[in-house]
Amino acid sequence: MSIKVAVAGASGYAGGELVRLLLGHPHVEIGALTASSNAGQSVGSVHPHLTPLFDAVLQDTTAESLAGHEVVFLALPHGHSAALAAELPPEVVVIDCGADFRLESEADWTGFYDTAYAGWWPYGLPELPLAQGDQRKHLKDAKRIAVPGCYPTAITLALAPALKAGAIAPDDLVVVAASGTSGAGKSLKPHLLGSEVMGAMSPYGVGGGHRHTPEIEQNLERAAGEPVTVSFTPTLAPMARGILATCTGRLAAGATAQEVRAAYEQEYADEPCVVLLPEGRWPRTSDVVGSNAVHLQVTVDERVGRVIAVAAEDNLTKGTAGAAVQCMNIALGLPELTGLSLVGIAP
Repeated sequence: MSIKVAVAGASGYAGGELVRLLLGHPHVEIGALTASSNAGQSVGSVHPHLTPLFDAVLQDTTAESLAGHEVVFLALPHGHSAALAAELPPEVVVIDCGADFRLESEADWTGFYDTAYAGWWPYGLPELPLAQGDQRKHLKDAKRIAVPGCYPTAITLALAPALKAGAIAPDDLVVVAASGTSGAGKSLKPHLLGSEVMGAMSPYGVGGGHRHTPEIEQNLERAAGEPVTVSFTPTLAPMARGILATCTGRLAAGATAQEVRAAYEQEYADEPCVVLLPEGRWPRTSDVVGSNAVHLQVTVDERVGRVIAVAAEDNLTKGTAGAAVQCMNIALGLPELTGLSLVGIAP
């Protein structure tokens, strides 16, 4: 089985990670690789690590350059996927790594984004614990899939089992998460210069302003089966890749620490991409670099009655490109982890 695949936005960090993973996929033939400002340049000039495609030329991102492929990945800035996707044939599997189709509510979209609402596609987080149903059934044979944001992936997997089990109050969820600089994309930004980031951590999107907030709440409401409220504060950490999300909520009346742990063990027992660590061992971003795994730990602060769940992921792999490949595999009926590794890189 050979699948011809194109990547739009291949010059960016997410696009480059997609190409890296697809090069190791036994059923993929890489076709068009496109870019915007980098069109006409070689892949090697923007991604020197992708040596098998070093001399391949990045094409302009148009529907014409993406024609003739069975799968098209869109690794484009937010707001740029919808118009291009509308020009692609309905029989093509289109997997969007941007935000354009993640939100089911138009009001949520217009409250956080400045482009027109484009609609909603099946949500590409196979492990999403639902109050009812199975998320994978929405991805099997799907022709359009929206890949989750990197923060929502870690935060959702950290909090959803406790909400689904009714072990945590849905109206008092607090998240502080740190991300590496690659999460901001490859465009030049003064505050992301090495001299600004090294030796420093800083918050951003404070006060409920981060665009991933409605997506996080959307996911957690599906797990809880009722409305939730999340206070989310992201921070920028001096590292290239990785997210560490520390998520807390008030322990529900009558729930115990043992019941909380059991909810996570039960929910993720058959999920190879979600690793619930042994009690007392805490996730580190360095352990998941390059892997499609999320490392997770949960405990209860008995003194204040709060559940604490911590998740670590590589924002470019499980947080974006790895999830996209995982979704492609499910949509096409391939083994879900084909071309993906659950093993990180160390040291």
